[in-house]
Amino acid sequence: MEEDKNCIRVYADQERLEACAHKLEAAGDMIQQLSQVLSLAGSETRLQILYLLEEEGELCVCDISDVLKMTMPAVSQQLRKLRDANIIQSKKVGQTVFYSLKEEHLEVIRPLFQFIHSKSSAKSENSL
Repeated sequence: MEEDKNCIRVYADQERLEACAHKLEAAGDMIQQLSQVLSLAGSETRLQILYLLEEEGELCVCDISDVLKMTMPAVSQQLRKLRDANIIQSKKVGQTVFYSLKEEHLEVIRPLFQFIHSKSSAKSENSL
């Protein structure tokens, strides 16, 4: 049985549809940025790295490796993906490279982690 793909609405509100199109156009850059961040954050490891960088400001590969109990090459590979996507930045201090979130992505990422903070705070309060 083939599904009928014709719309059955009686009236199309053209003003509303145009307003929706304008809203999407106006939000286009932020939607693209959020999509990029979320696609990379879809990996649990990369999400953990982003969370740590948001919490701590900056960390080196060794720090992240120790916290995540992963090898430095494995962490470096994840950091490279985030850096290639322009989500994080690096700075070298002596022989050590420190990674941090790019400022323009903080407004996208912070609400995600505020959700984690609120849930983990509630969880720890319930366990007391």
